[in-house]
Amino acid sequence: MAKWRVSEGAGKGSSRQRRSVDSVIDGHNDLAWAMRKLCDYDLDQIDLRGNTPALHTDIPRLRAGVVTGQFWSVYVSSTLAGAEAVTATLEQIDFVHRLVARHPDVFQLTTTADGIQRARTSGRIASLIGMEGGHSIDQSLAVLRMMYELGARYLTLTHNHNIEWADSGTDTARLGGLSSFGVDVVREMNRLGMLVDLSHTSDDVMRQAIDVSSAPVIFSHSSARAVCDGPRNVPDDVLSSLAVNGGLCMVTFVANFVSPEVAAWVQATRETLITDGQDPHSPSGLATAIELRSESENVPVATIDDVAEHFDHIREVAGIDHVGIGGDFDGATLMPDGLDDVSGYPRLFDALTSRGWSRNDLDKVSYANILRVLGDAEAVSDAT
Repeated sequence: MAKWRVSEGAGKGSSRQRRSVDSVIDGHNDLAWAMRKLCDYDLDQIDLRGNTPALHTDIPRLRAGVVTGQFWSVYVSSTLAGAEAVTATLEQIDFVHRLVARHPDVFQLTTTADGIQRARTSGRIASLIGMEGGHSIDQSLAVLRMMYELGARYLTLTHNHNIEWADSGTDTARLGGLSSFGVDVVREMNRLGMLVDLSHTSDDVMRQAIDVSSAPVIFSHSSARAVCDGPRNVPDDVLSSLAVNGGLCMVTFVANFVSPEVAAWVQATRETLITDGQDPHSPSGLATAIELRSESENVPVATIDDVAEHFDHIREVAGIDHVGIGGDFDGATLMPDGLDDVSGYPRLFDALTSRGWSRNDLDKVSYANILRVLGDAEAVSDAT
């Protein structure tokens, strides 16, 4: 039985209802990798207590965005493999620990649903760790277990390329889903209480992992494919299955995953990389190509309403208990107008309010649903 619920009467029928929320838990932020690229993780070079235009994320803007919980992605490129990928992941985890230690009045390292609530009560931002890409464990359940001990509370099974035990959504399928070891990974994550994250995976992996998992799964940064066609977005049949599994689709804000017009422009940019013999799914290569192309032509602009369409659709297909927030700040080049950085969440919730979403709905989406999912995963682990 889920521990985390929002009162069904909250915020309904009142003309004085506030047009925003006071607590946001976001499922995916790539600050750690951005800091690696900018300054090799040197927190003395970039003061996150001040405005940092080179990033989407800093402390003043987190406060302005009413962020009370953040899964910090410890992403490493899927072009890394073996021990190199493990080492880079450990460096990312080390950065999150050092970030929290540098600003103990702002952040609190957290690994449980109860811990998130305690951090919020103390006025600090609950800081959780999410691993992005199964290559990070180098085909070792022992490594997975040790990453859990260091604080990792989800693993995105793939990134942009296939791994030995799971197919990516942006690579040519080799396995038709999960291998037997991939099934073992999912089951071990259930045993640990670690969330299975299906963003970036192939449709077959999505369906198979949901069938295998005894705990709710998440999509930490994916939107609705029916609204904007793209491999990282979730098809309707999978969204429907979340209502049975108890899982969560945490809507990403990345412009080319929410706006069909931007998606078409970015796909055309990917085609130029293919023509030049480059990997069209290299994040750094695509970012460079977008920057070069934008110097000579206008880039289509996504809006908050584009993002809101995904929330409406997922609520309709999966239900209000299965929608969350996964902005992907500092992990993408193009973001919607008005959601340029982590201060923008209240504008999104104002837009949803104007579409008829109740305060009860907003509270579920902004924090209660992910608390419930994390608590349910912990309960499955406790029962194992």
